[in-house]
Amino acid sequence: MTERRRHAIDLDDFTATEIEEILETAESMREVLSREIKQVPALRGKTVVNMFFEESTRTRISFELAARALSANVVAFTARGSSVEKGESLVDTVRTLQALGADIIVMRHSRSGAPYLVARHFRGALINAGDGRHAHPTQALLDLYTMRSHHGQIRDLNVVIVGDILHSRVVRSNLWGLTRLGARVTLCGPPTLIGPSAFWTATWPTVRIAYDLDPLLAEADVVMALRLQKERMQHGLLPALREYTRIYGLTPERLARLPAHAIVMHPGPMNEGIEIFPEVATSATAVIEEQVTNGVAVRMALLYRMAG
Repeated sequence: MTERRRHAIDLDDFTATEIEEILETAESMREVLSREIKQVPALRGKTVVNMFFEESTRTRISFELAARALSANVVAFTARGSSVEKGESLVDTVRTLQALGADIIVMRHSRSGAPYLVARHFRGALINAGDGRHAHPTQALLDLYTMRSHHGQIRDLNVVIVGDILHSRVVRSNLWGLTRLGARVTLCGPPTLIGPSAFWTATWPTVRIAYDLDPLLAEADVVMALRLQKERMQHGLLPALREYTRIYGLTPERLARLPAHAIVMHPGPMNEGIEIFPEVATSATAVIEEQVTNGVAVRMALLYRMAG
C-alpha cells in the first residue's frame, strides 16, 4: 500500500497505483454498504467536518453518509449563520475548527485554490469537495470506479466528455485520473465552451479536441455529459439553448448510435432536455444513479485511507 497522504486537493499528484488502491478499497466499502448494518468502526473517535461554502446535495450528503458509515463524528458547517457572516477569514475559521478537534475537513468553496490555503494552516487531513473551476477529485474517483465496474479497466477506454468543458472542475480532475490510468479522452463542445485547444493539450498531450459529437459516438465506450451552466448564455458564449441541444445534446437518436456496451454518465445536477434527454438519463445505458451510489463507497475509501 502506498504511503498515507495528508491532503486530497486534486488528482494531479496521485499516482496510478494510488488511484487503483482507492478503487480497490471502494470495492470493500461497497460490501460494507450492502450489509444489513452499514457501519464499521474504522474512524471511531475521529471528527470529520464538512465545510461547505457552496450549495450541494450529492457531494455533501455522500460525504456525511460515508463518514457516518465509518463511525466518525460528523459536523456540518455552513457559512450561513457562522462567524464568516461577521467577517471571519477562511484561515481563522479553519484554525477555530482545528482548536475544536477536527481531524479531517471536507471543503467546498466557490474560489479556485481555496483548499491550498486551508492546507497550509490545518494540521489534519483536507479533502477538496470542489473549488471553483479548479478541481473535484472525489467526483473523478467515483466516475473512474463506475467506469471500471462496467468495463473491467480504464486503460484503452474511449471516453467522450461533452458540454461546458471550459468551466468544469469535473473535467480537470477526470482528465488527471483518466489519462493516468491510460484512457483515451476526447473533449467535445462548442469552441466557446472549450477554449484554445492548446490550453488542454499543454497539460494533457494525449487528449483530443472535437467540435462535432456525432462522429465520436460509434466508437465511444463512455459518454459523459456535463451540466450546461445557463449563466453562460448571459455572457454570449452560446447563441441559444435549442441550438446547443441540437448539436451536443444526448438525445434518444444519439443514444441509438452508441455501441451496446457503452455507458452514459453525468456528474449532476442535470438539465434534462438540454444536455441530456429524460429518455436517455433513465435508459439502461445510463449509470447516473449508480454514480451517486458509488460516491458513498469511494468517499468512504478516501476517508479511510487518509485517516490512517
